[in-house]
Amino acid sequence: MMSKWPEKVGILAIELIFPSQFVDQTELEVFDGVSSGKYTIGLGQSRMGFCSDREDINSLCLTVVSKLLERNKIAHSQIGRLEVGTETIIDKSKSVKSVLMQLFEPHGVTDLEGIDTTNACYGGTAALFNAINWIESSSWDGRLALVVCGDIAVYAKGSARPTGGAGAVAMLIGPNAPIVFDRGLRSSYMKHAYDFYKPDLSSEYPTVDGTLSIKCYLSALDKCYQLYREKYDKINPNAPTSISLNSFDAILFHTPFCKLVQKSLARLGFNDFLQTSPAKREQLYPGFERFAELKLEDTYFDRDVEKAFMTHYKDVFETKTKPSLLLANQVGNMYTPSVYSGLVSYLISGDASDLAGNNVALFSYGSGLASTFYSITLSDNVAHLRTVTDRLAHIKPMLEQRQKLSPEEFTTLMEIRAHNNHAAPYIPSGRTDVLFPGTFYLKSVDDMHRRVYERIPTDL
Repeated sequence: MMSKWPEKVGILAIELIFPSQFVDQTELEVFDGVSSGKYTIGLGQSRMGFCSDREDINSLCLTVVSKLLERNKIAHSQIGRLEVGTETIIDKSKSVKSVLMQLFEPHGVTDLEGIDTTNACYGGTAALFNAINWIESSSWDGRLALVVCGDIAVYAKGSARPTGGAGAVAMLIGPNAPIVFDRGLRSSYMKHAYDFYKPDLSSEYPTVDGTLSIKCYLSALDKCYQLYREKYDKINPNAPTSISLNSFDAILFHTPFCKLVQKSLARLGFNDFLQTSPAKREQLYPGFERFAELKLEDTYFDRDVEKAFMTHYKDVFETKTKPSLLLANQVGNMYTPSVYSGLVSYLISGDASDLAGNNVALFSYGSGLASTFYSITLSDNVAHLRTVTDRLAHIKPMLEQRQKLSPEEFTTLMEIRAHNNHAAPYIPSGRTDVLFPGTFYLKSVDDMHRRVYERIPTDL
């Protein structure tokens, strides 16, 4: 039995994949007949990645796990726990984790704990915490954990469709990591709400209450941030100052669309404002006296508050949050991988020497609802941090290697997906020659709904 608690548990490696095809949001605005800038400025989105019927949640996860192990030269036998977070359900019983076992069985690895976790966009974070808890528990056998977050976000025609996307992230979790989760410092807010849900099991499309969804997201952010500060004060009773936006070098958010993240950063600033003593408010927030008596719960849609604090914190957003939005802007909402695509974007936003030692806050949200605010610390050893960042150098070039499809072609592929959802037997019609090297794809579905996958030769 191991007597010592493992130290510095966190991310040893991270891999991200996204679709090889995208639609341009400016062209989609014209195609949909909406005002210019509605998607690009109003939502903050430039491109949206999407999958044809050749890719499903199983193929995405098979691809990202294989690439992480290959790129980082990790033996399958080194993995002792495999957790999957997803809301893209293609089977009501068989887990994605069980499908991933076909990667491990040939290596004689079947003693592999973990299973799927589902709650909208939060499932990946729950899977991550499960993996961390396993390593920090008496159940840990010394091996590493692998966390997989993947989803295909598609919407019916209409105002929500431009907020789609797709992708998967795999994270290798273990001790002595270059990206460490701050122990004892995470705060959660869970509540019953019908803001976004998928009650129709025959369809990939969700039911969405847009206004309620924004309210739920912002209220969860308020509650989590407040509780995080309380926990920090309890752990650090002699700290000279309490938690504020100044405490972090970067703040990352679950990103349904980029504009909401800019508003969310300003929301945290509003929280800071309300917690600031009257004597300091005048100095730190000149001209903001009119907001002093407001209550958080009354201001979710207060445009005056929103505009004032977005303006006040514009520079903070540009330096601490915007660098994390590259993938969200270029690919769209990945659902469970969303906040972790933000982490990847941040890790490739500058040289490791500029990021080393940074303290990063993250907010994960899943409708229904579940949310957590937590923080990580990047190693101050540049060489150690490079073991992660250097293996992400392919991300930006891959974004430019994607194939752009017209809105008409995109719409046709979405109709094919919708029409053949759960079809059996079924042979997909999507092209395989446009897929990235190393991509698993759906070859066929037989009359018993059993899925067969093949793989494009890898370049790793």
